[in-house]
Amino acid sequence: MANDERGGNRVKNNGVSSGVYGLAFIGALVYFLQHATTFWAGVLGFFKALLWPAFLIYWVLEFLKI
Repeated sequence: MANDERGGNRVKNNGVSSGVYGLAFIGALVYFLQHATTFWAGVLGFFKALLWPAFLIYWVLEFLKI
């Protein structure tokens, strides 16, 4: 942690993981929207693209019995 000019602490973050998540979100969004046949399927695809990392981690942990 580094001190800022007000005397508080702040965390320095380069944002690499945010960029990777952003690209994965865009790729998943394109995939799900291409396969959507109705407007509501597109809306559902948006939420799937937003939440797929949580499901991936859940399935991995379930597979590993953790």
